Amino acid sequence: MAVRVVSEWLSSCSGCEISILNLGDVILDLIPAKLQLVHIPALVDSKYFGPNGDGTHLTLPECEVGIISGGVRNEEQKEVALELRKKCKFLIALGTCATNGGIPAQANAWDNADVLNKVFKGSITTPPAETPTQVVPKLLDRVYALDEIPGLKVDIYLPGCPPHPDWIAAAILALLDGKTEFKLPERSVCDTCQVIREKKAAGGANIKRSLTNATFEAEEPIQKMRCLMEQGFLCLGPVTLAGCAGKEGNPRCIDARMPCRGCFGPIKKTSNPLVDMMGALTSVGINPQSVPDRRLILNRFIGAHNKLRPLPQRPGMPGPR
Repeated sequence: MAVRVVSEWLSSCSGCEISILNLGDVILDLIPAKLQLVHIPALVDSKYFGPNGDGTHLTLPECEVGIISGGVRNEEQKEVALELRKKCKFLIALGTCATNGGIPAQANAWDNADVLNKVFKGSITTPPAETPTQVVPKLLDRVYALDEIPGLKVDIYLPGCPPHPDWIAAAILALLDGKTEFKLPERSVCDTCQVIREKKAAGGANIKRSLTNATFEAEEPIQKMRCLMEQGFLCLGPVTLAGCAGKEGNPRCIDARMPCRGCFGPIKKTSNPLVDMMGALTSVGINPQSVPDRRLILNRFIGAHNKLRPLPQRPGMPGPR
């Protein structure tokens, strides 16, 4: 009998669903004999209120495996997530928005009133308007990762923005094989990075702006390039979970000669990248104070779990952007 899978997306961008499609032959080989996608609204028209959409209560199909991408930002998303948790045996949090809040959780640095005023009244690209109160779901007080919602137990975490198809395939195949646990190896991006390291900064004591070009030869392999952080750029590789290149290969951003942005989240659930990154910068002679907006930049993808929250407003402190 085929394993039934239900996928839902909440506060997200659909990049995780594209990664599901990028499984390619792996998923085609499993459908329909071993895997049945019974509900995936990002790819197939699905109804929440009965087959014809005329029911009175939100319902989702029964399934063995539930997959949720995106964090929980409003009451509707919370209702959908809890309904799927009731209907599935195993729940996969897919992508960093689901596991750690992702980019939407940057809003957690401000309260809802500030965010709504910025979006509907203070944006220079949008005519001022009243904050919507009808039809649209009510916002929660902040963006939540899935496992922060009471009753929303997560069985497997697959972070990434987006997760690599290798890990999605590995998790699904593990479940099909009867295994109930799966997790990425606890290694940092630096552990898998093949650049040259000399344990000291070559670019001076302050962080360089990202508009400055790194030093490398375009025709040479990545193994010939000096570590970008040692060149003076902010690279979150020391505090970020490895996995963006899949099971093998150099980290994707580094392969593009760009610093790691931290999209796979912390190496361990108990890690504090903000504090750990301060030490990593100091260890190569870079002044941590030279990093602008440190709280936001070093928690760029992980603002849930109270990593970001409103602070008392100080003169000159920026509002939502």
